[in-house]
Amino acid sequence: MPRQGAIVAVLALAGLASSFMFTLVVPIQSKLPELLDASREDTAWVVTSTLVAAAVVTPISGRLGDMYGKRRIVLWLVALLILGSVIAAVSPGIVGVIVGRTLQGAVTGVIPLGISILRDVLHEDRVDSAIALISATLGVGGALGLPISALITERSDWHLLFWVAAALGVIVFILVLWIVPVSVLRTAGRFDYIGAAGLAVGLVGILLAVSRGNEWGWTSPAVLACGLGGLVVLLVWAWYELRLAEPLLDLRVAARPAVLLTNIASIAMGFALFSSNVSYPQMLELPVATGGFGLSLLAASFVVMPAGLVMMVLSPFSGRLARTVGPKLLLVLGAIALVVAYGFTLLWSSEVWHLVVANLIIGVGIGFGYAAMPMLIMRSVPQTETGASNGLNALFRSLGTSTAAAVIGAVLATYTIDFEGTAVPSGTAFQLSFVLGGAAALAALVIALFIPSRRDEHERHPSLPK
Repeated sequence: MPRQGAIVAVLALAGLASSFMFTLVVPIQSKLPELLDASREDTAWVVTSTLVAAAVVTPISGRLGDMYGKRRIVLWLVALLILGSVIAAVSPGIVGVIVGRTLQGAVTGVIPLGISILRDVLHEDRVDSAIALISATLGVGGALGLPISALITERSDWHLLFWVAAALGVIVFILVLWIVPVSVLRTAGRFDYIGAAGLAVGLVGILLAVSRGNEWGWTSPAVLACGLGGLVVLLVWAWYELRLAEPLLDLRVAARPAVLLTNIASIAMGFALFSSNVSYPQMLELPVATGGFGLSLLAASFVVMPAGLVMMVLSPFSGRLARTVGPKLLLVLGAIALVVAYGFTLLWSSEVWHLVVANLIIGVGIGFGYAAMPMLIMRSVPQTETGASNGLNALFRSLGTSTAAAVIGAVLATYTIDFEGTAVPSGTAFQLSFVLGGAAALAALVIALFIPSRRDEHERHPSLPK
């Protein structure tokens, strides 16, 4: 077997490539109507399609990994990333770019699958630190990817973004095939195709309502139909899953207090993280005359980037701390750091260095919180269900981030001032955004305090005697 450090490094690179996809088009997002000769509502699908694909594919790919081998499914997801990148790179129109971005979104499933692989192949002493590193890639990839995307956009043709993504995918595919061992722990049974379809339809409905509510109108028939229809489908799906001997997701396991509360906390943590991702860059880029700082996208990305660097640096420490004090306390500390970060921003946000400090504290909070959540999940589920359970947890995090994007976007679009004939977010809008982010962090803290601390019997590593 390859050295365990090499396995961790390859899976971390796969995680970075996955999270990079979410910031890939940020530098060109405002220019997409012009670049693709399409309306702004149509070009919004370039971002929405990736989000929806990630949410749908992640829990399903986790179950497929448990059944057919986690490495095999990782390779398929990376192959979809490569295919999607090439399609987007050669497409002159909006349809091809949306199709490519949808396929790129599927690669998000490699992070929970990678975490599950670590539990299968690493020695128990190394599992927590490795999980912390892979979890950190959820934030690190986006934070490091933003300045890279901005630099490419400023210096070259925008299609190069997708060629870079394709090249990164090829590198990851080769390394996974070479380094990561074949999964030997499998779950017997048949794949639940009806359950997968029901979950996909329900999630697509809810995510469309959340992500497009600003543009369609929160009380419009389209949003109500998508949101309420998606909710009804998920309720029927849950009823169906509970009656199957071999469900897509074992909801009884998902209902265990530790798992359920961790997943609910994940929504709040995801909201708190993405609130800063939406509000801070806009504040940094707005003209000075409007109360902003007048930075370019590249300069603003360097202000946001320290959060990702902190997550990466903290990951080994997070693993050791979790083994000492337990992942519950780690999640509590992460939530406290986020509350402090937003409190700091509410008091001090008049200088660029204020936002740098806030981002550093957010990096601590997300680094601890995102490291703790998969540890809590895997201490409470059978080893044969780690892929599906981690995929479900990743889904809840994405629900938090997508909700934050919609809510904070609505706040910034509602509370505006006029600047040279254009409506731009006001100081009140940013203050309210920080309040909402802090409230989500506080909710995560309260929920984390109620997570059971008892170590579950499923935590035992497979290499140890029972």
